[in-house]
Amino acid sequence: MKKKPAKEVYTLADLRNWEEIDLPIRLGVLGDPVAHSLSPQMQNAALRSCKIDMQYARFQISPDELQSALDLISELNFVGVNLTTPHKIVASKLMEEVDDNARRIGAVNTIKVDNAKLRGYNTDGKGFARAIRHEFAVDLRDLRVMILGGGGAARAIALQCARENCERLVITNRNLATAQKLAEELREYFTGPRVLGPVPRLQAIPWEEAAIRFQVAHLDLIVNATPLGLNRSDPSPIPARLLAPHLMIHDTVYGEGRTPFVSAAIEAGARAANGFSMLLHQGALAFEIWFEREAPIEAMRAALM
Repeated sequence: MKKKPAKEVYTLADLRNWEEIDLPIRLGVLGDPVAHSLSPQMQNAALRSCKIDMQYARFQISPDELQSALDLISELNFVGVNLTTPHKIVASKLMEEVDDNARRIGAVNTIKVDNAKLRGYNTDGKGFARAIRHEFAVDLRDLRVMILGGGGAARAIALQCARENCERLVITNRNLATAQKLAEELREYFTGPRVLGPVPRLQAIPWEEAAIRFQVAHLDLIVNATPLGLNRSDPSPIPARLLAPHLMIHDTVYGEGRTPFVSAAIEAGARAANGFSMLLHQGALAFEIWFEREAPIEAMRAALM
């Protein structure tokens, strides 16, 4: 008798009563929400391209279900999983092993199951750097960057900017203390002799209109690393009236059509990109962690088009 086809979204209850299907599910993405994720179509394209007989699926897992879900992932012979909002920071504390990069970030977005042990990695930072290079043909070291947010993605992006010696880094968050703490963690990267006039190279600012308005003239790239935009009813994290044509705007959020932030950027005459490119590049890096081989990035890119 033919086994069941894959579901669009699985739950913790499904993991607890796991049923194998024709092409076994051995990879997935855990999030809350997760139905919007395009990781399955990208990663399944990679698996087909490499003739690896398994599937990648979505798992709707709430924060209080994460520990149980990870325990089951380990028991069910999964190869690994990705983590998205809101699990990246908490998951870093639930791993048996965490690589140096993920430990420094304090967040995990990729897990490899190795002999039933959970090993945590973070591909967001490198994926972001490759996305910026692809979308805007520029390297982070040449840019003055402002990051909106203080969660796992924001931390990974901020550390990558610091490591690549960006011209300037500004961090803002609804909770100013979170932004200040992240800035202090990165202080060692900004002790060099560069002089940039009236503004410091590293700064945490309140998420307020006046503070953001002042910064715009001293920035090249603004990154939304918050979940704002996952719902089309969300406002843009920064309204169009505060943006300027010289800016590059990168929204880590993606979906059908323009995100609110990308729409605001275009209205202001700025260049803008959504999260598809970062999704692609961090996903390719995750594939390489799981299978220790080069990811078929063109097949993955085609699946997102």
